[in-house]
Amino acid sequence: MSVFASLVEQLAELLQPLFASSATAAAIVLFTALVRLALLPLSRAAARGQRARVRLAPELAALREKHGKNPERLQKEVLALHSREKVSPLAGCLPSLLQLPAFFLLFQLFSGDLMDGHSLLAAPLGGTWAGALGDGGPFGAAGLVYAGLFAVVAAVATYTYLRGRRDSVAAPGLPPALAGALPLLSYGTLLTVAVVPLAAALYVVTSTLWTAVERTVLYPSPAAATAR
Repeated sequence: MSVFASLVEQLAELLQPLFASSATAAAIVLFTALVRLALLPLSRAAARGQRARVRLAPELAALREKHGKNPERLQKEVLALHSREKVSPLAGCLPSLLQLPAFFLLFQLFSGDLMDGHSLLAAPLGGTWAGALGDGGPFGAAGLVYAGLFAVVAAVATYTYLRGRRDSVAAPGLPPALAGALPLLSYGTLLTVAVVPLAAALYVVTSTLWTAVERTVLYPSPAAATAR
């Protein structure tokens, strides 16, 4: 983690002429983007695995219907299908899991006291929204910084929600209650931004925005995939 901290500090020094007192905040955003860029091959592998699972879903459903009363035969047929199509049963899951340690380390880094003494405009990177509310209220200098972050997160969450609803209609299969609830989880980021230190909030917002763009590019909607 100290290596990550050193890299952020070096980036902040480089960005100092452009962002002055907000250089460390800019370094957090840039460093997060660079880490996500480095993890892009894993994201692409996860997307390929997801597309493969979607492609095989009708055949898997047919096998479950045909051999549902014979678990051993069903398992054998499913493995044969994956082997024939050269698709791993874990395709998409493993690349996603491999990214989690990096996300955890970054969140821990920006949640610590490393960012104390730095700020984004008038909001201290080590402070929280509650602190901003106590120092000028929601429309104070620090409160307005959080208002901007909330606006970005709300816009991304709304986009993610609408896209999730559209995809669940285009590709039915989940129980209706679950299909309707999953897109709403994107709004949980608002709560995260509200309670974590501002440095961690910047990481969360940047990563959330990256994820929305990444999923749009790497995960075409079911309707678009079918059209291909």
